[in-house]
Amino acid sequence: MKKCLIVLFMAITALASTARERDFSVSIVATSDVHGNFLSYDYIERQPRAGGLSRVQTYIGDLRRKIGGDNVILLDNGDILQGQPLTYYYNFVDTVSTHVCAAVLNYIGYDAVVVGNHDVETGHEVYDRWASACQCPVLGGNVVDTATGCPYWQPYTVIERGGLRVAVLGLTTPGIPLWLPEKLWSGMRFDDMVETARHWIPVIQRNERPDVIVGLFHSGAGSPDAAGRLQENAALRVAREVAGFDLIICGHDHREAVMTVKNRLTGTDVKVLNPAAHGMKVAVANIKVRKNGEKNIRTAIEGTVEDISALAPDPGYMAAFAPSHKAVMNYISEVIGHNTALLSTRQAYFGPSPFIDFIHTLQLDVSGADISFCAPLAFDAKIPAGSVRVSDMFNLYKYENQLYVMRLTGEEIKRYLEYSYAIWTRRMSDASEHMLLFRLDAEKISVGWERLVHPAYNFDSAAGLRYTVDLTKPKGEKITIQELSDGRPFYGR
Repeated sequence: MKKCLIVLFMAITALASTARERDFSVSIVATSDVHGNFLSYDYIERQPRAGGLSRVQTYIGDLRRKIGGDNVILLDNGDILQGQPLTYYYNFVDTVSTHVCAAVLNYIGYDAVVVGNHDVETGHEVYDRWASACQCPVLGGNVVDTATGCPYWQPYTVIERGGLRVAVLGLTTPGIPLWLPEKLWSGMRFDDMVETARHWIPVIQRNERPDVIVGLFHSGAGSPDAAGRLQENAALRVAREVAGFDLIICGHDHREAVMTVKNRLTGTDVKVLNPAAHGMKVAVANIKVRKNGEKNIRTAIEGTVEDISALAPDPGYMAAFAPSHKAVMNYISEVIGHNTALLSTRQAYFGPSPFIDFIHTLQLDVSGADISFCAPLAFDAKIPAGSVRVSDMFNLYKYENQLYVMRLTGEEIKRYLEYSYAIWTRRMSDASEHMLLFRLDAEKISVGWERLVHPAYNFDSAAGLRYTVDLTKPKGEKITIQELSDGRPFYGR
């Protein structure tokens, strides 16, 4: 009888425990590196384009109707303020209206965004105005206000959806001071991502008691084994080195990724997703949590990257932003000059290029310098013959690049050119070989510029010098400088 009572008591206890267990779920959708592709129109090429936030609105609207808006979280991972004349117009021309980037984020209903390096490149006046108009938190936990020692932007936010508390910690690549002049980020410090995550995760766990912790990182995947401070791409390293994350959304490098990393401290799996760029794809994480009262028993995450490039743009969204489209079309259609021949970056990889010569000439005229360095920042950009419009100028420089004037020795100039051509060209033994440095797996890559070992925007040539490049020579011995272009002697030191 006593045994029967014990068994019965155990059964009742098990049933009571099971009755307290409940399953909760939430879907997290993320975009990254949208670069102004809001209305699925290329204002540089003046034609419709795939992807864009108009299609994100279609996707997220369908998902919210399907599973309920209370079960969906929408995030953006930065680099959204630059890339198209549409954003340039609201960055620097119409500075009175609500910034179109804030308006589209508010319309779609984003829950949080993180700041990217190209957002910082617009300068304080632009990104401060944009952030103040966003109705969702703007994150950047490792961007520190040097005057206060506190984060310049909100470090994290907690979103309650699907019966779960989801904490989102935002970090951005700390390489910004290496690329941008201080006037664009004055009063800021960019801390290491791993160290910053180690600081904030215990704070979030202690103060917020979240069910799920998400990293929203404007940083590429990188390597989980990488060492050293201030790594540009550190998402995998954070996933491996810092305990507490369930999911990390990364970006910055425009490379689609669906990966799982085992945290070395806890042995738990961390899902890492990258939705690439331009709103062509979205990262989707479906999260299920089993809870017993307030205690999490099990968390399961399924992560994918879904192609939305061909979805129909949302009609209501397009109608809402038709006035912005019209204003920008009027702006970019203004004729500002005439071009007698096609200018293309294509020749720049193999020798003299009128496109690059044009930039060299502008730089020398504006700066008064003796020598100009520049590279083809776009893989295959063109400025057509005939009337030149404002839109064509964005083929020269899509982003607000800065012009630097430096005093260099002859040796520094020679070494700079050697470095540039060494990452650009291979050592040839006969004329039948490739001139450019291609990746070994180049034939498997569909995107043209990614077939090169190094990005083309590092392929600097010089004007103001007479020099030759001998492709039969090894690295460091390719360049011979004869003289300055006006006949003055060039001194190697």
